[in-house]
Amino acid sequence: MSRQTSPSTHRPYGIARVLRVWDLPRSTFYAQRERRAEPATGRRGRTPTLDDAALLVQIRAVIAESPFHGEGHRKIWARLRTLKGVRTAMRRVLRVMREAELLAPARQPAPVVEHPHDGTIVTDRPNVMWGTDATATVTLTEGTATIFAAIDHCTAECVGIHAAKYGDHFEALEPIRQGVRDHFGGLVPATAAGLALRHDHGSVYLSADFQAEVRFLGMTSSPAFVRQPEGNGCIERFFRTLKEQLLWVRHFSTIEELRRALLTFKETYNREWLIGRLGYRSPAQVRQAFAVRPAA
Repeated sequence: MSRQTSPSTHRPYGIARVLRVWDLPRSTFYAQRERRAEPATGRRGRTPTLDDAALLVQIRAVIAESPFHGEGHRKIWARLRTLKGVRTAMRRVLRVMREAELLAPARQPAPVVEHPHDGTIVTDRPNVMWGTDATATVTLTEGTATIFAAIDHCTAECVGIHAAKYGDHFEALEPIRQGVRDHFGGLVPATAAGLALRHDHGSVYLSADFQAEVRFLGMTSSPAFVRQPEGNGCIERFFRTLKEQLLWVRHFSTIEELRRALLTFKETYNREWLIGRLGYRSPAQVRQAFAVRPAA
């Protein structure tokens, strides 16, 4: 518009006159023209302490030092902060790991389907509800083995784990006994009063002997909804971690070797596995936080 010629004076209107009529400051016009002439290059904002190459070195070091496999960018970001003192954005860690092809392969999420179960099974303090279930693996010399485990719904702590050749109700009780001994002091009548035990409708869990032992220890049986695995989701999520970090990456010759490895994994998991919903803390750290919390 400033270059248009006035029909009366036959001279250009000029920048100052046009901006005065449009009620715009000249500084804004010149600043915009300068930005168009020399477009900004590089990232905006404060220059990071570490460039991408140095950050990648730290990320590789964290991955090498971790006792687990296939941790995502969120846990790598948390370990960078707590172990290396490197403070950077989570999205930047994701970008650097993606460019370096350090992200574990992941399946595409399935379409969300509505389910009748819309509640929550996570408790606000430990020893309110435990979840238990079974999975299976194969040993090299003794064939199939059944693995039983129990987990706290508040801290996500593995309170007991066991492996056996035959998965009957006596073997299913072993993780429960381990947890009761560790957290309630012993296997005496009503020692675990007030604790609910979440399980599915498997025959070992609905058997008379299993239910009798649960009542003897003072626990309340809490079966999940039929065909609703979300109701026992805490132990199901633990089994995914167990398979990805142990069962799918190692071979075991005997069930006894498997049993010892499970007990070792239990201690490592409780001490070092970071959980997002717990503020990227380990189960042991969360339980310790409840232990030192002052009484109300």
